[in-house]
Amino acid sequence: MQDDISGWTEWHRNFSSIEEISSPSELHGLLTGIVCVTQAPSSEEWLQILETLDVSELDAEALELLTGEAEDIFHALSEDELDYLPLLPDDEHTLSERVQALADWCAGVVLGFGLASGHIRQDEVELIEHLQDVAAVEFEDSDDDAEGEESYQELYEFVRLIPVSLSLGRKKVGVEETPLLQQFGQKNQPNDAAPTEPQSVVEIFSPKRPS
Repeated sequence: MQDDISGWTEWHRNFSSIEEISSPSELHGLLTGIVCVTQAPSSEEWLQILETLDVSELDAEALELLTGEAEDIFHALSEDELDYLPLLPDDEHTLSERVQALADWCAGVVLGFGLASGHIRQDEVELIEHLQDVAAVEFEDSDDDAEGEESYQELYEFVRLIPVSLSLGRKKVGVEETPLLQQFGQKNQPNDAAPTEPQSVVEIFSPKRPS
């Protein structure tokens, strides 16, 4: 199966049980969104990122997998070949599963990008809105036909290279310089030293998802 080649099988085995993440595809999108802005996080930085997101600490194999994928994505987004690929289940899975995974991935990119950048430049607004639109896609039984398959492929190609556009022309910063790990620092301060914010970065950059 192509799942074994793409890495989906390995990611599903290591990450599908994380309650705070909808699917391995959402985690891959989150990772991608972060790396649009930053250098590839180290293992130690991933531990801090996951703690900030209230995700339980990963075992050594899963952490190595996450760290290695971040490095691969960093290089893919930095090159001109435009060969970046979202991590999604292959066409052996039902169309509804693949559409949901694509929606999860888009939601992850938006969240990761927002957490790492803390803001959106004017020229990025439309790109983020496209991702949010796909993150909110709802699959219906009537979509499960050849036309639905074609629409899925079109959506996939439409959003696949948005991370490349978000990454190009951006000076990558260290993860420790981002609002994401600044929040980690605040989280580990005494309660009376942590500033109160009216709305968290997670809330601001979380796409509206179907209920």
